[in-house]
Amino acid sequence: MTDAASSPDSRSTLELRVPEMDCPSCAGKVTNSIERLEGIEGIESQVTSGRLVVTYDPTLTSEDEIRTRVRTAGYAIAGDESELTVSVPDMDCASCATKVENALERVDAVREIETRPASGRVTVSGGSDLETATVVEAIDDAGYEGEPIEEGADGLGESRAVWRSRRAIGTAIGGALVAVGMVLQFAVPGLDPAVATVFGRTYALSQLLFIGAVAVAGLPVLRNGYYSLRNRSLDIDFLMSAGIVASVAAHHPFEGGMLAVLFSVAELLERYSMDRARDSLRELMSLSPETATVRRDDGSEAVVAADTLDIGDTVIVKPGEKIPADGTVTEGQSAVDQSPITGESVPVDKETGEEVYAGTIVESGYLEIGVESEADDSTIARIVRMVEDAERETTKREQFVDRFASVYTPIVVALAVGIAVVPPLVFDASWNVWFLRGLTLLVIACPCAFVISTPVSVVSGITSAARNGVLIKGGRYLEAVGESDVLAVDKTGTLTSGELEVTDVIPLEGADESDVLARASAIERRSEHPVGDAIVEAAGERGLDGSGADAKPATDAEESDPFAVSNFEALTGRGVRAELDGVTHYVGKPDLFEGLADLEHVHATDGGVVAGSESDEADWDRESNPDCDRAGCLDVLSEIVPKLEADGKTVVVVGTADGPLGVVAVADQVRPEAPWAVSQLQEQGVRVVMLTGDNEGTARAIAEEVGIDEYHAELLPEQKLEWIRRLKAGDRVPVERRSDAQSASDEKFANSAGDRSVTMVGDGINDGPALATATTGVAMGAAGTDTALETADIALMGDDLTRLPYLYRLSRKANEVIKQNIWASLGVKAVLALGAVPGIVTIIHAVVVGDMGMSLGVTGNAMRLAREEPETPAFDADTDGADTAVDSD
Repeated sequence: MTDAASSPDSRSTLELRVPEMDCPSCAGKVTNSIERLEGIEGIESQVTSGRLVVTYDPTLTSEDEIRTRVRTAGYAIAGDESELTVSVPDMDCASCATKVENALERVDAVREIETRPASGRVTVSGGSDLETATVVEAIDDAGYEGEPIEEGADGLGESRAVWRSRRAIGTAIGGALVAVGMVLQFAVPGLDPAVATVFGRTYALSQLLFIGAVAVAGLPVLRNGYYSLRNRSLDIDFLMSAGIVASVAAHHPFEGGMLAVLFSVAELLERYSMDRARDSLRELMSLSPETATVRRDDGSEAVVAADTLDIGDTVIVKPGEKIPADGTVTEGQSAVDQSPITGESVPVDKETGEEVYAGTIVESGYLEIGVESEADDSTIARIVRMVEDAERETTKREQFVDRFASVYTPIVVALAVGIAVVPPLVFDASWNVWFLRGLTLLVIACPCAFVISTPVSVVSGITSAARNGVLIKGGRYLEAVGESDVLAVDKTGTLTSGELEVTDVIPLEGADESDVLARASAIERRSEHPVGDAIVEAAGERGLDGSGADAKPATDAEESDPFAVSNFEALTGRGVRAELDGVTHYVGKPDLFEGLADLEHVHATDGGVVAGSESDEADWDRESNPDCDRAGCLDVLSEIVPKLEADGKTVVVVGTADGPLGVVAVADQVRPEAPWAVSQLQEQGVRVVMLTGDNEGTARAIAEEVGIDEYHAELLPEQKLEWIRRLKAGDRVPVERRSDAQSASDEKFANSAGDRSVTMVGDGINDGPALATATTGVAMGAAGTDTALETADIALMGDDLTRLPYLYRLSRKANEVIKQNIWASLGVKAVLALGAVPGIVTIIHAVVVGDMGMSLGVTGNAMRLAREEPETPAFDADTDGADTAVDSD
């Protein structure tokens, strides 16, 4: 929340963060609720960022009343609750997490609990009375050590020396005792004397060794089982403890000792593999340097902690050092390795005035950098926070697994008890035989490998993507891209570089080239459209700057214009309008002049020169019109516009209601990697559709150049939104906009209508509504754009389209890995359960294969995602195309 500051007229502004207000319907409910209060003067609801800004009269209503109305509408306000994250390194499995959850549920102040075993963290939220000590004490009661994560700490703990831990030593001793006991009992029984008799039962030396193994290797298991019982958690620790105790009590010490040792080995292996998964997060968090060299005002240098840097400090970075903070180069030049942020494999040259990011590496040269963000607000810090938060997002498959596990375990435990007692009681069968079979089924009952199969895969995939310049906000987005077979792409700034240039200026009706540019620039300086920026830049290069042909470069738009500019208005999707010296001028698409001026019969200015283009005056067919006594007649709509658009240029007409003054053509360059990226996506079976507000001719030219068969041009923002909805519903492109290749592929999509997963790629700002409507929104070039980082579901940190095929490949592989893990876990458990009843499967099989084996298997399978690398195309300088692709590592 941002507290209000009263304005001179006694109005106050209150800004609240309402995370669940994420659609127009939600915003409407909140707005209607607040409007019932007196003194409300304005409500601005921002659904993309979940923020609510209310302007009110504090003499008529209060901040508390506004907050109450938001809650009455059914929405929580961020900041109303306390949130605490605690590091619990030993919580590395699903059963551990369940114990911690059960312990925390008994704390009155705790309202929500999120356990993340993949990173060993617990996040709890509650009222203002939530105390850190109470939370840590509850976690301790569950049998785990918890430590609050301080600001700036990674909370993952140190990488553990698993095989030198106290538990590993105890397990090794227990294993040795079991091995010696097995030799005595099975290999040389003559050397296995009876040692003692307890409660009428005789114990041989080997059996005492087995019991010793239980005491040494099984002690951690029994301790965890005690905490499971205390917290009423039916988990693997309780089940194994019950099995071990029951085995020893039923005079089966061999089975108890074997169960204790094998399960302890399984736990150590699981801890080791989970620690490897956490290493990927540690690697990401270690990108920022710990220290920085600061230049003081007196010219001296000092080495300080990077997290103490303030905005405005000047830091010195030498070759081979990491840049400690986001900022701008103030002196020096160097190639900078930006791969930690953007994933770009080629270093980028940086010089004075250019932006740099914390965590990137100066390869050569020397840089002085003005710090522009604090350590916890740098790009890399935000990436790390978002990767951490991404683990909190549960996928559809993870939700299914959790629901299934909550049913599976009690049922199998009940079956195990039934198998152990029913045959001996009802059929007078052997207690020993059926007890061991029931015990085996009890071990099989724990779904540990099944439960961790999804989260460990998600963490591995998301951290791998982050290292390669792709920020995925959650597992559900990783999952959604893999399920998507439609990719909608914006043209400007996505397929093209987004750096527009004026290529042609065609003066008409006696106007000269400078006059056309000056008038257009005067109006477009009030616009924020990229086409307008290109016109203003072209005028500036000629010294016009919207202030006439003879003017000097302007420094203030309002004071330097020779034209009195007034009543500016942006005509969404069509152009702009303003009054110059009292005369209404228009700058925009040709159809903006429909009903205003005749574009079919105009006259070229004699001696006019087409600016800096491949075209010149002689290119245009100037025929005398029999109905006109003037020479040089032109038809803008049928002659000029089609020719320029055929070259992939955007056409802007400048004029008044009386007629056009000139035509300006603007072009954007296709990114060199775009054709390769599109072809790679299509090879993966992705249907690529281009959506653009540009004209038909330009859209067709760009689509043909990059290899896109399906496009939709001349779309207003709301029409782009509608096309996203239509694509999700399974609509296809009209026949007249299909190429032969597209028509041939119709059969592939013939039966695909319905609710489909659509991914949209755009700039993250202008395409905000379309990105929000798509199943998954992907923003390009988000490293330096706060809005894109915050609002996109997935952000490509660099302006690099090669990351799109990588994203699809990684997402689909992640989905395959998750499916493999889930079904392999279920399949192995089912086979073991079926084999346990007739006695084919023993306790050893259940532990080694069903628990230890599957846990290692699903974790190892998930870690394959960390090896997935993007490909970088090798371009042919002659053809400007991509010949081959190589791994970017």
